[in-house]
Amino acid sequence: MEPRILLINPPIYDFSAYDFWLKPYGVLRTAGFLRGRAELGLFDFLDRFDPRVPPGDYRSDDWGRGEFYSEICDKPSIFAPIRRRFRRFGLPVSTFRNFFTHQAPFDVALVQTGMTYWYPGVAEVVRELRALAPTIKIVLGGVYATLCPEHARSLGADLVVEGTDLAPLWRFLRLEPDDSGMPLWDLYPRLQTGVLKLADGCPFRCTYCSVPQVYPQFRVRPLTRSLAELEFLVRLGVEHVVFYDDALLYRPELILKPFLKETLRRNIRVQFHTPNALNARFIDREMAELIVRSNFKNIYLGFESSAYAWQKKTGGKVYSSELERAFLNLIAAGCDPRGVHAYLIVGHPNSEEQSIEDSMRLAHTLGIRIMLSEFSPIPGTPDGEQCRRWIDLDEPLWHNKTVFTIFRLGGAEVERLKKLTADLNARLLYRSDIRSGAEYFGAKNEAVAACKAVY
Repeated sequence: MEPRILLINPPIYDFSAYDFWLKPYGVLRTAGFLRGRAELGLFDFLDRFDPRVPPGDYRSDDWGRGEFYSEICDKPSIFAPIRRRFRRFGLPVSTFRNFFTHQAPFDVALVQTGMTYWYPGVAEVVRELRALAPTIKIVLGGVYATLCPEHARSLGADLVVEGTDLAPLWRFLRLEPDDSGMPLWDLYPRLQTGVLKLADGCPFRCTYCSVPQVYPQFRVRPLTRSLAELEFLVRLGVEHVVFYDDALLYRPELILKPFLKETLRRNIRVQFHTPNALNARFIDREMAELIVRSNFKNIYLGFESSAYAWQKKTGGKVYSSELERAFLNLIAAGCDPRGVHAYLIVGHPNSEEQSIEDSMRLAHTLGIRIMLSEFSPIPGTPDGEQCRRWIDLDEPLWHNKTVFTIFRLGGAEVERLKKLTADLNARLLYRSDIRSGAEYFGAKNEAVAACKAVY
């Protein structure tokens, strides 16, 4: 008799959360290997299109993003000094109880975990499962389970899967996986957005990044598999495909370029998005042209800082001149500048070396929209470990990016930087009406010349 396995994507407890193409790809992909070997169900607390979502305005923007249903809840005591409301994002717990009562029994629950400081949502799921079905086996996997395994085990699960080695899971389930199985996207009643990964891990070792802990080695996935997953999403009616790669542009001749050339050859037309930072170093003319021809609509470049010493000290992933060259190549290829953004870290432990405001103005002068990325102190990373002098790094709630950034810079400074970001982005509107060509380059080159005179 096939076991009944329930996949769960928990709710989020945080000061803010937004559906920035957030999908439980890890558990969907893992469970896809069990097609035909188990009876599989799904409860995604964060599915905005679930018909059980309470009434409200959860409309998507043009790219498939939008607000989650949320409720105000009590803040953890360590957040008491933070003068902001704390919320629970996702379907109400009563909806889950009703679902489980009518769909039970399940033998196993596979629970996806995300940000380390979102563990209160995981704890809620474990508590509910224990109350509803005391004999069910609970398995945790994902980022939190990997970065904070001991803390994750304290929640009361039967198995915590660390990293990407799924052998302990298969032994626990006593099932043999089928590696050809597609992720279980078809369990969603309505699906606008899907996720792809062409490779796992990142060859760079940025001192603020936890990816090397989750994926110790950089491994390329077979091109045929990636194309099969894309075509599966297209058959399900997906309009937006999001790359979750941490180094999408690395070794482009081997990975992304052949993938995009094949999608063009097959006339696969979806909108691609890149919420994870792209490395501007690899955006040459051919890469830029492929990105534009393949219908990339949102391009986020990892910049972090214009301070050369800080860039070099934190890993040397990208430098200011490479950001400028990448942007010029994208515009020359016909990219809409409104879809190009640069991530800048705010709240870093060495922020005095980072020159955040100068970095913001440099990106603005180049004509690139700014997106602040609040620093999260992750244990095991060099920059995260620096933060032990200020916080209890063994309590994952302290990894909260909102809390640590306010703690590091002060609420007034954080709000000032956010307002400056909004003001600088608003000033780019006049350029955003210029798609490309001599008129755009004339305006941009004049601004760049002025910028270089200052920096």
